[in-house]
Amino acid sequence: MKGITHFLTGVALATFFPEVVRLAADGSLLPVLGGIAGILPDTLDFKFVRYFERYDLEIDPGPNPDPQEVADKLVGAMRWAYETGQSQNIMLHTVRLGADLWRQYIVRFDPRRSEVAVRIGPVVNTGQSPFPGSEPEGLEEVRVPLDFPLVETYDEEYKIDIFSGPSFRFERVGDRLRVHFLDWHRRWTHSLTLAALLGLVVAGLAALIEAATRGEVSRTPLWAGLVFALGYAGHILEDQLGFMGSNLFYPFTKGRMPGLRLVRSGDAIPNFLTVWLALALILFNLDRFSASPRLDPFYYLSLAVGLPLVALGGLYALRRRRDRPRPREFLRQRDIVAETEEVEVG
Repeated sequence: MKGITHFLTGVALATFFPEVVRLAADGSLLPVLGGIAGILPDTLDFKFVRYFERYDLEIDPGPNPDPQEVADKLVGAMRWAYETGQSQNIMLHTVRLGADLWRQYIVRFDPRRSEVAVRIGPVVNTGQSPFPGSEPEGLEEVRVPLDFPLVETYDEEYKIDIFSGPSFRFERVGDRLRVHFLDWHRRWTHSLTLAALLGLVVAGLAALIEAATRGEVSRTPLWAGLVFALGYAGHILEDQLGFMGSNLFYPFTKGRMPGLRLVRSGDAIPNFLTVWLALALILFNLDRFSASPRLDPFYYLSLAVGLPLVALGGLYALRRRRDRPRPREFLRQRDIVAETEEVEVG
């Protein structure tokens, strides 16, 4: 989901509490605090966590990428991780040819054949539209076999062409090597445990500020902590509807729990529908907790919430059914692009 979607979800969740709405009517910014909490998990990842990530190997193919060299470096890191039991963190850089030109190359981790394949693709623009006839001549797909079983935790094929390029972590678990995509993303920052902890911290800080400035503590710090925790948790649960998933109970869990695969993070309809529903619920809550409510709950919720949910949800379901004939890799690639776009512009 996009940043504005998470922000409005956090604001909407805050307005479900009448005292929060009353405080907002008196000038409090508690609902905005919920929105800030809603965008915080990705802000932590994109603005801080990724810059502290350390890579054991960075593969830069250069302006004339050699598929054999890329494949050999990847397989070397994978063998090291498998033989030593020490995970390897790898960054694959993009091939930028100009302001709006990129050379695409494709990496495939194939667990069925137990091999890594690399091929060089066409020149594309930032919109990922290929230029006809730009495929390199005489370069075939390179396949390097592995002598150990492989598990791909997100996808098998990755098209690397625009923005900053993906990263992978190779980790041996039992007798298999697991391939983790964007391992630094949605780890400890996307934890419901952290959401609860931050809610307590926010409540404590607000109480200290009230005690220092007013000499007494009201119920407002309690609401501040609750609103913050809910906004943060709302972001995590929305992300869980997609493919990548999150480490929901860090530090009690060590890895990302797979997503429900109900929506794709970059798709327009789920993002628009969530924004619409959040705005509709904000208006409804502000009205029903006012001194003189004007909206009829049945008609309003039916028209402003139920109808868009059925219409747009049905349209999205039909589009997904239409997409089913397309290759699985094509559909999953849209999520990979959405994640890397978030990393680049987040």
